[in-house]
Amino acid sequence: MSTVLSILAVPIPLGSVLMIRVAAALLVLVTAGFAHAQAVEGTLKKIRDSKTVTIAYRTDALPFSHAGQDKQPTGYTVEICKRVVASMAEHLKVKPLSIKWVPATSQNRLELVQKRQVDMECGSTTATLSRMALVDFSNPVFVDTTGLLVTNASGAKGLTGLAGKKIAVVSGTTNQKAVEQSLKRQSIAATVVAVKNRDEGIAALEAGKVDAFASDKILLLGMARKVKDTTAYTLLDDNLSFEPYAIALPRGESDLRLAVNRGLAQIYASDAIVDIFRGAFGNEASPSAVLVVMYGLGALPE
Repeated sequence: MSTVLSILAVPIPLGSVLMIRVAAALLVLVTAGFAHAQAVEGTLKKIRDSKTVTIAYRTDALPFSHAGQDKQPTGYTVEICKRVVASMAEHLKVKPLSIKWVPATSQNRLELVQKRQVDMECGSTTATLSRMALVDFSNPVFVDTTGLLVTNASGAKGLTGLAGKKIAVVSGTTNQKAVEQSLKRQSIAATVVAVKNRDEGIAALEAGKVDAFASDKILLLGMARKVKDTTAYTLLDDNLSFEPYAIALPRGESDLRLAVNRGLAQIYASDAIVDIFRGAFGNEASPSAVLVVMYGLGALPE
């Protein structure tokens, strides 16, 4: 089984790197439009008055967002959101600012934000244009790609080796779209099996019901802890998509988005991001070059 270090160092195709650079440049320009201080309104005002931030978190997105041994939310994105809330408390001059955690799934996470049942969602959610029709997003918090965990018995060395075989993927995710588009683009006749969550996907893989499971690569590594025999599986080198993670926010809440991006900038400009990264991925892991660039671009000045 590959290590976290090896996955974070996986090279991303030149086309994807160029896309990241263009997206990051546009991100700086968009964020600059909200640089001027405004009166606190909308959801941020509600947060200030209630002294509470309601946050949806994924329970199955190890190591980004999951329930720890004490049943409390933990993980890379969860820890980032905790520090963002601390920044918001400082800016709003509301101490303490408490957090109400709401468990979410890959199916209802965006709906919770869209219906304003939560103020934000912290997990492993990829920011896409189609999703921006439903919710807004913060600046990126992570960059990953869609990968494939295959059984060694399948003999697959790449996506083409899965012709005639079954690939499990969580329904409604960007991973599903990436797999289906990749199969169509390369004219590979494989069967896509939709599952409800990553636990179900791994269970299907171990039971021999499918030959591969597709998900974000770093999440596949997290799920590998639940596989009984790690020697029976291989994480392929294929990168089927570019996955920029971000914090989902209600649409039209510029004050809230600015407050969240301010918190992210403070994290990225300090040693806090080092502690968060190592806490989630281990002391031996190192961020990829693309992730380092993302941190640098996200460390916006006041």
